[in-house]
Amino acid sequence: MRRIGRIGLLGLGSALVAIPAALHADPAPPNEAEAPIALLVDVSSGQTLHSREMDRRFLPASVTKVMTTYLAFEMLADGRLRPDQTFTFGPDLAKDWRGTGSSLFLKEGDTVTVDTLIHGITTVSANDGAALLAQGATGSLENWVALMNRTASKLGMYDSHFGTPNGWPDEGRTFVTAHDLALLAKAMIDRHPQLYARYIGKRGYSFNGITQANHDPMLGKVPGADGIKTGFTREAGYNFLGSAQRDGRRLVIVLAGTESGAERARIARDYIEWGFAAFVPHQIFPAGAPIGTAQVQDGSASTVALRTAKPVIADIPPGLKPRITMSLHYRGPIAAPIAAGQEVAELEVRIDGMAPYRVPLEAVSAVDKANPLERMINAVLGWLS
Repeated sequence: MRRIGRIGLLGLGSALVAIPAALHADPAPPNEAEAPIALLVDVSSGQTLHSREMDRRFLPASVTKVMTTYLAFEMLADGRLRPDQTFTFGPDLAKDWRGTGSSLFLKEGDTVTVDTLIHGITTVSANDGAALLAQGATGSLENWVALMNRTASKLGMYDSHFGTPNGWPDEGRTFVTAHDLALLAKAMIDRHPQLYARYIGKRGYSFNGITQANHDPMLGKVPGADGIKTGFTREAGYNFLGSAQRDGRRLVIVLAGTESGAERARIARDYIEWGFAAFVPHQIFPAGAPIGTAQVQDGSASTVALRTAKPVIADIPPGLKPRITMSLHYRGPIAAPIAAGQEVAELEVRIDGMAPYRVPLEAVSAVDKANPLERMINAVLGWLS
């Protein structure tokens, strides 16, 4: 059963309605003709600042490689992969992937480190590198793709499916949504910040005497930009998953269906600059702020106190004072045991005229499993209540 509790009302003046037209001057979010699918998210707060067709499925092309990169980061973090580990580009892979699309120009028999493969995937969009990493890490491309889809499900990417490790055309088996890509970007940045900094956002990469440039349209042109991945095929069009961070605030954008590489670059730069300029972050609660309680089942206590896991931020257009309401959500009662700091609930923030969003809440203290006497007392109290 989902429990919903009213947290309170912040009366901050006049209601927030549509964003004023003046804010759309220059830079501005793309119109529908420029980008049929567009999403701008402040991943620092969890708030969606602008969206169009964010749940519409599309072909990601090489943006698929972001999931392959995320899996590589997961394996590096838990020891299943090492940066100095090597894999050999055998005849089976060479037959299908030597020189196919963007590549590291691997030749049959080349032995390559995991570190080089990830750099090749993230910086020069190496199809051969993605295939070699997938086969080397899991034994086959099929095993890797199955792992991609299991991981997508765990991340909540319920409207995405992967058929290849690199996004090469596969008759539509690979598809994503802008919403799901934003989830993936946030997971990669939050879970693996050091690996993200090491491998994402490099301007170019050299291997075997060949230097290739990154086609990211924001690197070196947008302050704070550090990735993430472009994609293009004739079937998919020009897509982009991008990010930039300024003063501790990180924005992520998704674009799909733009008409050309030049248009994608212009739109991406305008879009993210608009995101930084058109909204001002306001702290509602600091990290560790008390936020009510949740019911506990079969625990040594009947309730657990909740607190914010991180600062709760609201991004608001300058000069506006919207009404903000909040509510507590959890599936409960929450079964014991509960660890201190465990994320067990969410705080939903609603700003008039904008999409609601949720931030995690954690248990203030541990709640052990109830012993027999405590279970008996809880049963009596439950019967009397």
